[in-house]
Amino acid sequence: MGKALLYFLVVSLLLGVALSIANPIPPVTENEESGVWAPDEAEKVFSLRRLLRYGSRQATLTCDRVPKVCRVIGSPGRNCCRKRCVNLRTDTMNCGRCGKRCRYEEACCLGTCVNILFNRSNCGACNRRCEKGNNCRYGMCNYA
Repeated sequence: MGKALLYFLVVSLLLGVALSIANPIPPVTENEESGVWAPDEAEKVFSLRRLLRYGSRQATLTCDRVPKVCRVIGSPGRNCCRKRCVNLRTDTMNCGRCGKRCRYEEACCLGTCVNILFNRSNCGACNRRCEKGNNCRYGMCNYA
């Protein structure tokens, strides 16, 4: 059984090599405008992409060096805190100022730590008010 399996693997490997040599696949890469890159252009473009993607790790932009990084669309926040862009109005690890943490049961609402389990103005989540006369208990308005 073992010899037959080994024979089958060797034959299939040789067959695969023979087929790949007999029918080489020409390299085709696409251009944005015409649809096809010349081989030397493709190598230049792809090597540039590789350089930009895996290039020098020391050249990364951090907000402590370039504060405008935090103002880019898609940034997590507009404030720089310990080389990271954060939103000081909602981030529970940096609520209101850099390094100010909210406790477990608290949320960061408009830059202040609020206990959302018992606060009428922020019941269960930020800016969720209980109606007049109802109390907030365990994050729910008018808990029985």
